[in-house]
Amino acid sequence: MQIEENPIKRFVELFEQMQKMDVPEPAAVTLATATSDGKPSVRVVLLKSSDESGFVFYTNLDSRKAKELRANPFAALCFYWEPIHYQVRVEGPVELVSEDEADSYFATRPRGSQIGAWASKQSAVLPKEHTLMFRFLKYQEQFLGKEVPRPSFWSGFRLIPQRIEFWQRQENRLHVRQLYNKENDSWVISSLYP
Repeated sequence: MQIEENPIKRFVELFEQMQKMDVPEPAAVTLATATSDGKPSVRVVLLKSSDESGFVFYTNLDSRKAKELRANPFAALCFYWEPIHYQVRVEGPVELVSEDEADSYFATRPRGSQIGAWASKQSAVLPKEHTLMFRFLKYQEQFLGKEVPRPSFWSGFRLIPQRIEFWQRQENRLHVRQLYNKENDSWVISSLYP
């Protein structure tokens, strides 16, 4: 079997296949971050774009994940698509996307999601359950009849892949693992024992 030399192209083709198969939430990906002293945390985010420049997701910049990424700008992503028993792991440094890129993406979000970005103090303690809805209604009224601008505290991160591993389940636990390591602007491919 011929192995695709470009892991980004391989990922994009696989991701498009998952979308065509109607896999629930194919863009859902586990994001692992760590504090500056190495304490890890993990959560699911939604991948919003992937290309040669990296893998992009968006968040409130006051969230725990954003604070950790600013203090320790390295992360790992893990996709798992159950219908085909396939996992893709991506590791590398992260950077903030440009203001223009964040603005462009924010403009494509549903209006309710745009207002929700203003209303949520992500990861902060919510004093009362109704407080979030109150804040949402407040911003909904504030932006009534207007475009909703992107809040300055909301943006995206791009994970720049240095290591990408494709894993596919096989019988007898003889799983296929193929690792792509970035070395001097080229991808070095290795097969790994399962």
